[in-house]
Formats: sequence, structure tokens, C-alpha cells
Amino acid sequence: MNDQITRRRFLGGLLAAAGSSAAPFALNLAAVGNAAAATATDYKALVCLFMTGGNDHYNTLLATDPESWREYLRLRDTHDARSIALPAVGAAKGVLPITPKTAQPGRSFALHPQLTGLKALFDVGRAAAVANVGPLIVPTTRAQYLGRAVPLPPKLFSHNDQQAVWQASRPEGARIGWGGRMADMLRSSNGNSSFACVSTTGNAVYLNGQYVRQYQIAADGELAKIDGLNGNVYAGTAPLRAIVTGRTAGMLGSAYADIVDRAIDLEATLSSALVPGGAGGVPAPPPFIVPSTGASAVNPLALQLQTVARMIASRDKLGMKRQVFFVNLGTFDTHDNQKVRQGDMLARLSHALIYFDSVMAGLVGTDMRKQVTTFTASDFGRSLTSNGDGTDHGWGSHHFVVGGAVAGANVYGTMPPIGLGHASDVGQGALLPNFSVEQYGATLAKWFGLSAAQTLEAFPNLSNFTQRDLGFMTA
Repeated sequence: MNDQITRRRFLGGLLAAAGSSAAPFALNLAAVGNAAAATATDYKALVCLFMTGGNDHYNTLLATDPESWREYLRLRDTHDARSIALPAVGAAKGVLPITPKTAQPGRSFALHPQLTGLKALFDVGRAAAVANVGPLIVPTTRAQYLGRAVPLPPKLFSHNDQQAVWQASRPEGARIGWGGRMADMLRSSNGNSSFACVSTTGNAVYLNGQYVRQYQIAADGELAKIDGLNGNVYAGTAPLRAIVTGRTAGMLGSAYADIVDRAIDLEATLSSALVPGGAGGVPAPPPFIVPSTGASAVNPLALQLQTVARMIASRDKLGMKRQVFFVNLGTFDTHDNQKVRQGDMLARLSHALIYFDSVMAGLVGTDMRKQVTTFTASDFGRSLTSNGDGTDHGWGSHHFVVGGAVAGANVYGTMPPIGLGHASDVGQGALLPNFSVEQYGATLAKWFGLSAAQTLEAFPNLSNFTQRDLGFMTA
């Protein structure tokens, strides 16, 4: 028994070090001990849409009341071609006004001009905004931050570290993320937990659990496989599968053989179950027009979401009741040429979200919108002040939650003032978060089916916060 546990831990470490698997598949380790597990009878999926690079939230969800707009223009409009200020409501290609169900006195809001699809979802109640979310260890005031009087998230303003903190509550090097921890706790719901955590964009720490490991699939859904496994390499040899999965002396050789053997089996399982794309399956995304050029192009985010939809459509054949997905759009690191670059990226975001909503509305004949929730995440927000042609790294940021189970058409959390020196400004308009990532994730986890105790286990810092449900999901 001791040898078995040691070997299992070794395999887990090997997979983590290799990005879950040397092949594009992951090994699902059996549970050790009596870890708590919940069982679900319905189906639900969470889709994390990560905007890599740090999306500029000030030009994504805007405060447009007169006082806020004056300050916005003062700090962002350089009155030349390098200005990063957007046109006002009503102007040509101006920002898109939205009306939240819950008014914030004296404030009005709008979305970036390229977020037409997201605005449509917001207006019909299938999308909501959550204001000023970011990593926190404990509730923190500006004075506490400046005086370093409370524990602060590690390595703030660093891309790699804040991506990991968002996904795992730990800096770069973390091995287990909160998506994977949720899948661990609900693993008994799934007939094959090898497909509980799925990435369309390579290795993501968000999807790694203690027992569940992520399954990586190509963005376009194409399955990698080894041809001719049952044939001989040449006369007189063993079949190719026996060669590539043959054990050699030592733990490393045996572990490698296990991974390859498992990968082959998982590919065969998914190949026989995966709903096709296109005719007779999940429709392809419509053409995407790049705003800055007017050219028609493939939207890589929409392709990823088509693959997610194909996996969801295959849920019954795969025995799935709970799944967590990770898709990626980048890069939002807009230190320069921000107006053009961010406009193109947000157009991709909007195009992909409205496509995914339409697919979920009739996924192989079933409306899945109430069972699938997509939420955005990013390294951090950005500064309010312009550096001349872009913005610098920030902290808190505004995010979106999309789906039929979202209590939509609302902005959750008080929008911070537009300006410098206020209670949420930690320098150059970088925002001190009002809500922690743990509070944001815990709201999703409750809808996903975790108990209060399991949610506290999934989010290590949640016990430091009294508000653990931000209210943006319906019961």
C-alpha cells in the first residue's frame, strides 16, 4: 500500500511538471482517503473565459454620468491620435448605454462600442457585470494597503503570478486551482471524471485538482492520436501499442507507460462520443469581422467555445453531470496602441459570447442556457491614467457572468469613482478590489452545487470574508 500511494503521488507530480501530460490528455488519479464528495443528478457546466494580459476595465464597463465622464476624459483624452478615450454615448461609434435593474444614484453606465453582443445579452437578462473584483487575502482598505498593515496577495502587478493567484489563490508555481478543487468535490457525480476539467488552450492551473487532472483538447476540437496502434511496426515485432506502452525498469518508465496507455484509452472514448462540429452537430461560428481592418477572420475564442459546446453535447455518452472548462483570449497587455488592440479583442469576446449563447439555446435540440454559466477573469485591471498610447498594470477589474441562470441586467457591487486619490485608488487609478476572487468564485460554486463547507475548502481565503454570495446567480 505504501508503494502504491508513493507511486500515485509521483504520477501526480509528473503530470503537473509536464503540464498535466506529455500527450494532450490527463491522468485522473483515484481518490486517496475519505475525501468528501457531493453527488449531482442534474447537469451544470462552468466556463472560465480568461482574458490574458490584463484587460483594461475602464474602457470595458464605463461610468458615463457627467462627473465621471469629465474625469475620464481629463485623464484619458490626450487630444491627438494617441488618445485612449472612447467616444461618448450617442457619438459615432460611441459607447453603448446599459440600464441596470438596480440603480446606483447619480451614476450611469455603458459598454465598449465593440461589445454589441454582450449588451444584447445584458439587456435580455442573461448577462451581468460584477464591479471591481480582484485577489484579496482579507478585506483591505487603502490605508492598510499603503501601510502594509494586512496580508496582501503575493507579487501584485506581475502577469504570471496574478494569473496563478486568480486561478489558484497562489503565485506562479501553484499546482491546484479552484476549478479543479470544485471538480474534486463533485467527482462522484461523474461517470468518467477524466473529462470533468477540460482546457481548450493548453495547461491551466485553474483546472488541476488533488484527484482530478485536466483533459486538454485542441481549440478546434481535433483529437490527437497515434495511428496504426494495432499494427506491427515491421514484420515479426509486437503491435505498436505494446511498444509505446511497454514498461521499462524504474518508476519513471512505468509512469510514462501509464500516461500513454491512459491517453490512448481516453482518445478512443472521446472519439466515439464527441458530437461533431458543423452539419448534424454543433454549428460553426459565423464570420467574424475585425473592426480595425474590416477583414473577415476566424475568431479563435469562438472556435474554443464550439469545442466546449461539442463536449457538453456529449455529456450523456461520457457520463458527465458536472464539468469545468477553461478557454482563453489574449493578449490584453495594452501598454500601447490600446484603442485599436483592445477594440479588436473585445469584438472577439462579444462575437464569441453571442455565438455560444445561440448554440446553448438549442444544443442538439436542448436549451442548455440555464445549465451553463460563462464568467470572465483576467490577470488584473489597468491604470486609469494614460501612458500616452495605452495603460499600465492595475489590480481590481470589472467582470461579466453570462448564462440563463445569471440574475442578469445588473451591475453587482458599487462602481468606484472615476478619478485619483479616492478610497479605492492605490496609484494612477489602479483599483483596490471591492470583491475578492474568492467571493466571486464562491458565488459560482454555490450555484454549481458545492455546500457551504465545501466552498470554504475550495477557496482558502473565503473564511476571511463575511459576504460569500454576491447574488448574481439565481437559486
